[in-house]
Amino acid sequence: MQRVIVYIDGFNLYYGLRDADLQRYYWLNLRRLAENLLKPWQTLAAVRYFFAIVRPEPNDPNKPLRQEAYLDALGTLPDFHFHYGHFLPKPRFCSACGAQWTTYEEKMTDVNIAVELLCDAQDDAFDTAVIVSGDSDLVGPVKAVRRRFPDKRVIIAFPPERNRSKELKEASDRSFTIRPNKLRESLFPERVIRADGHAVVRPSKWA
Repeated sequence: MQRVIVYIDGFNLYYGLRDADLQRYYWLNLRRLAENLLKPWQTLAAVRYFFAIVRPEPNDPNKPLRQEAYLDALGTLPDFHFHYGHFLPKPRFCSACGAQWTTYEEKMTDVNIAVELLCDAQDDAFDTAVIVSGDSDLVGPVKAVRRRFPDKRVIIAFPPERNRSKELKEASDRSFTIRPNKLRESLFPERVIRADGHAVVRPSKWA
């Protein structure tokens, strides 16, 4: 069997679903999604999930609570690894009215994916890597793996509305866009039971 590790760019997937008006699929069992992307001759070795802890927003103070519930649900999955990035403040200024405000920009995801991808290739942890992202910043590490480890394959699974990077398509062995039926088949149940018996309930409202 061909060993596969799936690398998931959490925010790229989230915003792809949002932009495609597919918020009903936010409650994704990412291990099941990874399994649903495999071919019959492949076996899932691990899933790596890259993300950052979100902040409350004035118009959405419960955003961190929804993420916490989702991370709790993901924490019940076997061979599932969390990789944390972070947010950096970014000052904004309106030249027309003089208003100033601060936004936050997520950092480290592409670097963390690159590091884990190259380390796993070096450790011979996979035969095929599947990267769930449309971030063109990953072109470099994808090319590096294919150049240094020609016996390994790198496949790009574009989230919905994130398949515009021609460079990423060309850098990989193969690429495709995740279809809604794969998302529909990969949802958690409404209630997920943790090892301690606590029930994690799907948030009633997503933003």
